[in-house]
Amino acid sequence: MAINVLYEDNHLLVVNKPSELPTMGATPGMPSLHALACDYVRVRYAKPGKVYLGVVMRLDAGTSGVVVFARTSKAAARVSQALREHRCDKWYWAVLERRPAESQAVLEDWLVKDEEAQRMRVVAPRTSGAKQARLQYRVVRELRRGFLIAVALETGRKHQIRAQFSYRGWPLLGDRKYGARHDFSSTGFALHAAMLGLQHPVKQEPMRFRAPLPSNWIARGVGPDEWPEFPLK
Repeated sequence: MAINVLYEDNHLLVVNKPSELPTMGATPGMPSLHALACDYVRVRYAKPGKVYLGVVMRLDAGTSGVVVFARTSKAAARVSQALREHRCDKWYWAVLERRPAESQAVLEDWLVKDEEAQRMRVVAPRTSGAKQARLQYRVVRELRRGFLIAVALETGRKHQIRAQFSYRGWPLLGDRKYGARHDFSSTGFALHAAMLGLQHPVKQEPMRFRAPLPSNWIARGVGPDEWPEFPLK
């Protein structure tokens, strides 16, 4: 499987992840984006032996879009710190089964992992083990099935977008784990990491990476040249 490279230099490798491919291999020997990216670097730069690519961010297997790998330990440490300190801008497209109550809003919840169900749950504020989750969204328009929304993450919790919208009765199309009743496509659910903005870890220049939409999104009526724009207007 070939990878779609969005940007590369001596410090970063940025790729557009397809849905249903895990960022890291959960099972030894199974395909993963990280393994494919390592193979790409090994072949492109004729590197013998093991290739270093630091995993500084992950997307759920069913989510497509921008993923950044670090090519040096220095870059990995700096990008990881920027993500922890919420100094990166993350924009997503999502399709919800139901229209949200408000056309635009900020959602703030506390999330904790349900180990038995292998999913995140919204709980009371400051529950033991819970972490605060915050995002803003805007409804863009109704599609043939579902409602297209733009999402800006202010925190980066596991399954955050999926859990916060599902909790309010607006699951992502195709996200059966979080209560969806209808499929989005044969692969994945309706969540795409469309853009990522960060400061280059070495050059200290602002950068913005855009991941084109998969064909199944375009087939559902989302334009290939559309991008979520924030802050909310």
